[in-house]
Amino acid sequence: MTSRQQLSFPRQHARTQRFTRGAPRAFTVSPDGGRVVFLRSLSGTDPVNRLWVLDLDGSPTGQDRERVAADPEALLGGAPERLSAEERARRERSREGQTGIVGYAVDGAVELAAFTLSGRLYAAGLRDGSVRELPVPGPVIDPRPAPDGRHIAYVARGGLRVVGADGSGDRLLAGPSEAGGGDITYGLAEFIAAEEMSRSRGYWWSPASDRLLVARVDTTPVRRWWISDPAHPDREPTQVAYPAAGTPNAEVRLFLVALDGHAEQDGQDEQDASRTEVTWDRARYPYLARVHWSAAGAPLLLVQSRDQGSQLYLTVDPETGVTRIVHQDEDPAWLELFPGAPAWAPDGRLVRIADEGGARVLVVGDRPLTGPQLHLRSVLDIGEHDVLVSASAGEEAEDPETGEIHVYRVSELGIERYSAGAGVHSAVRAGAVTVLVSARPETAGSSVQVFRDGKELATVASYAEQPALTAHALLTEAGTRRIPCAVLLPTGYQESDGPLPVLMDPYGGPHGQRVVAAQSAHLTSQWFADQGFAVIVADGRGTPGRSPAWEKSVKRNLLHSLDDQVEALHGLAGRFPLDLGRVAIRGWSFGGYLAGLAALRRPDVFHAAVVGAPVTDLRLYDTHYQERYLGTPQEAPEVYAAHSLVTDDGLSAPAEPARPMMIIHGLADDNVVVAHSLRFSAALLAAGRPHEVLPLTGVTHMTPQEQIAENLLLLQVDFLKRSLGMA
Repeated sequence: MTSRQQLSFPRQHARTQRFTRGAPRAFTVSPDGGRVVFLRSLSGTDPVNRLWVLDLDGSPTGQDRERVAADPEALLGGAPERLSAEERARRERSREGQTGIVGYAVDGAVELAAFTLSGRLYAAGLRDGSVRELPVPGPVIDPRPAPDGRHIAYVARGGLRVVGADGSGDRLLAGPSEAGGGDITYGLAEFIAAEEMSRSRGYWWSPASDRLLVARVDTTPVRRWWISDPAHPDREPTQVAYPAAGTPNAEVRLFLVALDGHAEQDGQDEQDASRTEVTWDRARYPYLARVHWSAAGAPLLLVQSRDQGSQLYLTVDPETGVTRIVHQDEDPAWLELFPGAPAWAPDGRLVRIADEGGARVLVVGDRPLTGPQLHLRSVLDIGEHDVLVSASAGEEAEDPETGEIHVYRVSELGIERYSAGAGVHSAVRAGAVTVLVSARPETAGSSVQVFRDGKELATVASYAEQPALTAHALLTEAGTRRIPCAVLLPTGYQESDGPLPVLMDPYGGPHGQRVVAAQSAHLTSQWFADQGFAVIVADGRGTPGRSPAWEKSVKRNLLHSLDDQVEALHGLAGRFPLDLGRVAIRGWSFGGYLAGLAALRRPDVFHAAVVGAPVTDLRLYDTHYQERYLGTPQEAPEVYAAHSLVTDDGLSAPAEPARPMMIIHGLADDNVVVAHSLRFSAALLAAGRPHEVLPLTGVTHMTPQEQIAENLLLLQVDFLKRSLGMA
């Protein structure tokens, strides 16, 4: 009997980490086109990632070419992995739920890979298959080989160190003094960069491998919070430097550090020839958002103002550290950050994504190469003659292609779609070799194809499990605003079955597109539908993928998100069997906030809510995210009050009918701290409103624990059926 037959969907969904285990990911293509490096575990239930190499110049069939380059179980001798607090924090920021080799970095030729296991540093030869542990102090974080492959830089104990690829010559390049008390680090991304800017690293090698750009982070100004574990009163609380809205951020400085310089510690001469500070107006532009350093030009920085309405593109003189402005952007709402941009093209032109003329376009040099037909998402690769990008159809496209994301080649000669067929596609490219990853609506999981000069050369196998159910999501639009929606009915539903209780299942906020043309994205919603619901997923204003105006219309008013859930529900009522007398809503994080907001503000529409890890007091969320949309609490206290679920404004909905809520929160959450739910529960109790609270011991903003993840789904269904009067 197969595991698909043995396990219920909730248990299978939990055990497979949402069907991600066994799926290949994190691809790197060698510049000579001979190798593709990636991560994958051995089965759909195996949490341990191995490092793999696909040899493209070997045997003619793809799977025969695949080989394990590094096996954590062999390297650790079967011992369990031990993670430092810093590594656990890094994984929480990236929402990493796997174990083993969860990340790696390579040299310029993709012949050497560096990674960590249990805080120890390993180097793998990607041609000869050799793997060795390098004798360095630990715990090691974020090792990265130099482009020439002769050295590996890494962070340990808050300092940036370097060691020869053969394990010799380990030394400190830049580090905090003992007086720093742990508040100062070199080479690590600060909380805001990792959580909100998608910048997970804090140092960058020069193309010549002779120096590095190194971020110095000082969290001394940041206010301290304490995360405790009430289930273990014998343990001390964990101290967290958390920059809540309107409070000080960490101070981030940037230094050029020579590889052959002597060891530098904080407090020593920072004008030494081996260490030069990069200067810019940090008071006006405190956020270091992007760093790019390639052979095509001098180091390139993108720095943002605190309100994110202004940003500078700066080049750095690698000898003096002096910066020069090459471009400046301004926006009355905010400026979005994008993966892969800005960067230099091989001919030295600046490549960036910009909001111009109401569209999100690709700009190379001074010329936009795309228009309103495409909505740019990211830059995937910059070649000699084209740029590979990820994009959705723009609002002026002839076909809206709801939920689809495609890969395009953009050049001076025009635009060519690279991916084919409905789905969500992405790609990694080097030279003539492209790895195309495609998730489609008709099949679960993703397929991985390897092309050379446009001709399919190989496929990369996925060992992910097939789900115990099939999602049948109808992608459509609803209401006068044409809100993107996915509608899911119970498997085998017949019109004679009559109208169904409705479950709205949104994220509904910025940076969280849920309506996508990929089956795996809708599996949980289909499971809820199979419990007797008509499930609606709606992406209202503020969600990505449509247009700059759509995203930025929530400036100072995230409450539009609730209005659009209501509009989507009513817009679909005439086309689908919806019982508007029994409507519930569930969500997590922003979706949890939206669910609580719905139960309080629109009890005429929503009859029950599952409120997961909600941001209820918006003053307690971080600076870069919250201030982008609402400003600071000091300058706009009335805006924060209007959005809050715990103030008098937040509870100003009519006392009757009071709708039941199930509030769920992980006690170890350091992103949306449990204080949000505790304050919400206290306010509800004071107002006499019915609710249940489900505290999750030892759980963070993720829920990777198998039994907890499974039972969370079952308990939610039980609550929803009780609250809506379903048999």
